[in-house]
Amino acid sequence: MMLETNIDNMNPEIYSHLFPTLLDNKALDVFVTSIVMKKNRPAHKLSILCREEDAGQLEEIVFRETPTLGIRKYAVEREELERRFEKVETRFGELTVKLAYRNGTLLKFSPEYEECREVAEQTGIPLFQIYNEVNRVAGEKFL
Repeated sequence: MMLETNIDNMNPEIYSHLFPTLLDNKALDVFVTSIVMKKNRPAHKLSILCREEDAGQLEEIVFRETPTLGIRKYAVEREELERRFEKVETRFGELTVKLAYRNGTLLKFSPEYEECREVAEQTGIPLFQIYNEVNRVAGEKFL
């Protein structure tokens, strides 16, 4: 399901509370899009991707946490790649790589952000350098 509402009268700082609350309550994805509403008012369209069985709970959160008076909802189809997680040994230690497959063929891979961020914070090494190292090692191992 996709839940959507247009919001033009909310302090944008509230989104930093709203997003994790929705994700912690089974939203699959949450995002905002800048829009212009009637009378040329700037606003945000809040979009929440969820399973049908979780829509009611997420609607309650949106009604409680935002000034919106209505939510649009409609069914959407979603195609996903198969995901696997593997560890690779880097000069920063063992880190996780997410591998994405379609029909058994590896299409792409990427370092797991949270692990790399923790290493960057602990070591002071720029995050992009950690990403580069993980991608290099993963490329050698999986390609």
